[in-house]
Amino acid sequence: MRMDSGRVILVVEDSDEDFEATLRAFRKTEANRPVRRCVDGEEALDYLLCRGRYAEEGKAPKAALVLLDLNLPGTDGQEVLEQIKANVAIRGTPVVVLTTSSSPIDIDACYHRGASSYIIKPVDFKQLLGTIRQLNEYWFEAVTLPGGPL
Repeated sequence: MRMDSGRVILVVEDSDEDFEATLRAFRKTEANRPVRRCVDGEEALDYLLCRGRYAEEGKAPKAALVLLDLNLPGTDGQEVLEQIKANVAIRGTPVVVLTTSSSPIDIDACYHRGASSYIIKPVDFKQLLGTIRQLNEYWFEAVTLPGGPL
């Protein structure tokens, strides 16, 4: 397994309960990668662009993968995705939408805006665990990500 503790998984999730479940699932899969959290779209963009409270060097380790909820307060997930993909400095960062929405309109819009994948959040923890295990295996074992070896 190729791992680098300097590259993190950035989870953009406003729900404490959903974030804790996702974090538990990553721990159970023994993914040896740090997980960081942003609770809204503006914070996520600040993190990814190293601005605001993340401007100081070392405050925002480079994200290897962004897990993005759509239903965020303020700047929503669709807008965050659009801004990530429009910014040359961060557009190569894979963004996986992990949300409760099964709307074909949301799914199409996310892929149109450049989402790497779209996953409908399972409500059952056992199913979530399986989803996170597959996500981890695919994105960190099978795929070669930009930015050098992981």
